[in-house]
Amino acid sequence: MGPPEKRDEDWFTGVYAASYEHVVRYGHRRLADDGAAAELAQEVFVIAWRRRREVPDRSLPWLYGVARRLLANRWRARKAAPDVLPMTDAGLLQEPGVCGADATVGVADLQAALATLTDLDQEILRLVGWEELTVAEAAQVLGCTRTTAAVRLHRARRRLNDAMSHRSGTPAQQPVLARPRKVM
Repeated sequence: MGPPEKRDEDWFTGVYAASYEHVVRYGHRRLADDGAAAELAQEVFVIAWRRRREVPDRSLPWLYGVARRLLANRWRARKAAPDVLPMTDAGLLQEPGVCGADATVGVADLQAALATLTDLDQEILRLVGWEELTVAEAAQVLGCTRTTAAVRLHRARRRLNDAMSHRSGTPAQQPVLARPRKVM
């Protein structure tokens, strides 16, 4: 994206065009409606403009980190927010070719198992599974080292697998949600 001194309106327009939909989807998976997700994305990009000299060349994980902190601030301010949902994009978890009741039961089981995990476990699984970040990028979002994020991901996967096993009574397969993207 260029050196910090070249971070003008053209730079910002490029970052915005490349990342806006990703940030909105990030918000939509954590908020109840499209309007709240779009509002979150707007706040994220206002901060990105103000702090443009701090934005790394690979800006998406940095933007997710800003969104995560904004959501944390909202949730602390309103403990019982009616518009906050633990998961809203469960349809993304359906396996190709699986439809109808089988797909619904699998997603419901996964939602229920995921809900038993801590917020941090849910977040690392979402970042790697839904947002398709690498472990290093997820670490940047969470504000920890890559090693810490890798350990958290490993433990979260194990806990999710255990929760899925307890729900079905049989050992569960590794959910699609918990598979990290390979770095090329």
